[in-house]
Amino acid sequence: MQKQSVYKEIRSYLIMTIGMLLYCFSWTGFLIPKGIAGGGATGLATVIYFASGIPVPYMYLGINLVLLIVGTMILGKGFGFKTIYCIIMATLMLEFLPMLPWVTDIEDKLINAVIGGTISGVGISLVFMNGGSAGGTDIVAIVIAKYKETSPGRVFLFCDLIIIGSIIFLPGKTLQDVIYGYIQMVSFSYILDTILTGNKQSVQILVFSSKYEEIANMLTQNMHRGVTALNSIGWYSQKDGKVLVIVARKNQLQEISRAIKEVDDTSFISVTQAMSVYGKGFEQIKTGVNKNEWKKVLKKSSQQ
Repeated sequence: MQKQSVYKEIRSYLIMTIGMLLYCFSWTGFLIPKGIAGGGATGLATVIYFASGIPVPYMYLGINLVLLIVGTMILGKGFGFKTIYCIIMATLMLEFLPMLPWVTDIEDKLINAVIGGTISGVGISLVFMNGGSAGGTDIVAIVIAKYKETSPGRVFLFCDLIIIGSIIFLPGKTLQDVIYGYIQMVSFSYILDTILTGNKQSVQILVFSSKYEEIANMLTQNMHRGVTALNSIGWYSQKDGKVLVIVARKNQLQEISRAIKEVDDTSFISVTQAMSVYGKGFEQIKTGVNKNEWKKVLKKSSQQ
């Protein structure tokens, strides 16, 4: 059991390292060489680099030292240690990756912004899924996500608007440069949300079948899925029946549909996207309210 835990931890750090490599490569290979400033601590460090010439790795490290203290206090030591690791790796990679002879040979800044945003989004997603962070607005996003139901990409979007917009005040930079930065930001946020929330997306399945009892038993006993049966009337046949309602993860849809068809290949299945599903086995509503404090308030109110 201990060996499995060690293996899992090593695997986690290996994936985070790959994620940070992709993230830093997007900056050193596509964004910085083309004068594009994205969001986050790296984006802020890049803006300062364009303005003053201070190397990006050093400024990135300085910005994150301040934010890291705040993040560790709120999110705990475990998160803080992984973040320290990612920040150190990012600092080293931002320092040494430019020594590689390759940078993008694509002249179009729009394409470079999209590619850079896509690669960095994939990299940060790998880091997030293993409990790490590249620092900067990553820390802000995870702190907010702990107390409020919101996507990390949306937090990045609002935090980074100011960082990228500030580039317009630099000599030689125009509104066009700001737009390229925003394109990188949107690409990054979209990829991040797609990867992080892809497996969490839910669907609502309606099953119309005369063998509803067999299907319901199969789903609950063999697949351990919750099933709700609603009374129905087939208007053409004027026969009473049941409509089965199943809520599941999107990635489970194919397995459930196949199992239903094995019981009744003439069954009619309707699938709709469920925007948010809260409850056991799904998401929990994040209100930021401390349950113990709330119980004290209710107890005090009942006594008065």
